[in-house]
Amino acid sequence: MSQQDKRRALTPEALAMMDSIARSGSFAAAAREMGKVPSALTYSVRQLEDALDVLLFDRSSRQAVLTTAGQELLTEGRRLLLEIDAVANRVKRVATGWESQLTIVVDDALARRALFDLMEAFYQTTEEGRPPPTRLKLRTEVMSGTWEVLVSGEADLAIGTNTQMAGSSMICETLGRMEMVFCVAPHHPLAKWESTLTSADLAPHRIVAVADTARSLPPITLGVMPGQEVLTVPSMATKLEALVRGLGCGFMPTAMVRRHVEAGRLLIKPTFQGTRVAPMNYAWRNTGHPPGKALAWWLKQLQSETTRHALLEQYEGLLL
Repeated sequence: MSQQDKRRALTPEALAMMDSIARSGSFAAAAREMGKVPSALTYSVRQLEDALDVLLFDRSSRQAVLTTAGQELLTEGRRLLLEIDAVANRVKRVATGWESQLTIVVDDALARRALFDLMEAFYQTTEEGRPPPTRLKLRTEVMSGTWEVLVSGEADLAIGTNTQMAGSSMICETLGRMEMVFCVAPHHPLAKWESTLTSADLAPHRIVAVADTARSLPPITLGVMPGQEVLTVPSMATKLEALVRGLGCGFMPTAMVRRHVEAGRLLIKPTFQGTRVAPMNYAWRNTGHPPGKALAWWLKQLQSETTRHALLEQYEGLLL
């Protein structure tokens, strides 16, 4: 039997037949349940066994006793039947305006706790007593990488973009302003500096930078002095760890480092650049049509000033 023949044999009807026989305990009882004669059921089982080239029932027993292979088919068959039902229900609900999947790209600097609060609220949303059928896919990027994923069509919603791209077919709204402060560990050489740090003061010391994840768009590099040694890391969490260990210096979101400063693990030092403020936005594709229900839900949440503030400030509870 070819692989195609095996697939043809494993129909929902065949799986339902196996389930009926196992539940009822005999071919005769299953035949009555399914409205068939026992001989027809026996023939169908033999066809299935021939297609799979295995014995599904122990012929030495007068009862419908499954072999090990039959038990495996029953277990997997029941799972497949549930998945078929789930797919049918999902397709029906998607037809009502829900997207099958919503991909959200988030800049790595945003507060994860607030983001997870939003996802939790999304899954608790109900329509006709059921949660949204839309699968969420979350990914994080850094600086230009956030825009790039949205523009390339890999994401439906970008939260934490820097500026609107010229000529972009995206709709862009303001999220807020992220304050950034310059930090060093208490044992870092710059920790003892009393005056405002100049570019000449900073240049001899290694800076920790998070790599822009853009692959096609020009990457952005912020705060690096000419000739300054750079430790490049993949995420803000990694950068925070590097700063606490004194491996370098660098700017971090004020809200992200607040509890580390209060605990004495980091010091905020004034620099010639002052306190940096990064404008943050959120954006989605302008299709000319109203957004699907899942995207519309997220856009409605992002209109809330409380939600916007939380995404820029609510870092408490993170394992940082």
